[in-house]
Amino acid sequence: MAKQAGKGVAEFRPYVTRSIPVGANIVCADNTGAKILEIVMVQKHKTRVSRLPAAAVGDFCNVVVKKGPAELRKQVYGAVIIRQKYPVRRLNGVRVSFEDNAAVLITPEGEVKGTDIKGPVAAEASEKWPRVANLASMVV
Repeated sequence: MAKQAGKGVAEFRPYVTRSIPVGANIVCADNTGAKILEIVMVQKHKTRVSRLPAAAVGDFCNVVVKKGPAELRKQVYGAVIIRQKYPVRRLNGVRVSFEDNAAVLITPEGEVKGTDIKGPVAAEASEKWPRVANLASMVV
C-alpha cells in the first residue's frame, strides 16, 4: 500500500483496480470540445507479458481524440482519468462507482486544458492532481 517516495518519506497510495485497458473509448469531461477519447498508453505502468496495460482513477494516460473538433483530432494528448465504472474501494469500506469512464485533457506542464469539468471527480484523482481538484465542481 505505502510506496516509498524520495528522501525516506512514505507516500500512501490506496490500491485501485485498473479497469480501463488500452484501446478503450472514454468520455472527455472538460470543455475543450473533445467528446470521445481513446487510450493509447498508460504512463508508468508495468504489466505481465501479453496483458493489456490498463488505467484506473487518477492515472495519467496518453489519449487520442476520436470525436471532436478537427484541430484536436489525430494528435496525442495527456489525460487524467477522473471517473471509472468499476467500483473503487475506500479505506472506510465504502465502494464508489460512477456511471461512465471519463478523463480530462492535460497540457505537458500539468495544467488542465479546459476551464471547466463536467460531472463529479473521484477523490483519488483530486488527491493526486491538485489542478484537477481546483476545477472540479464536485469531488466524490
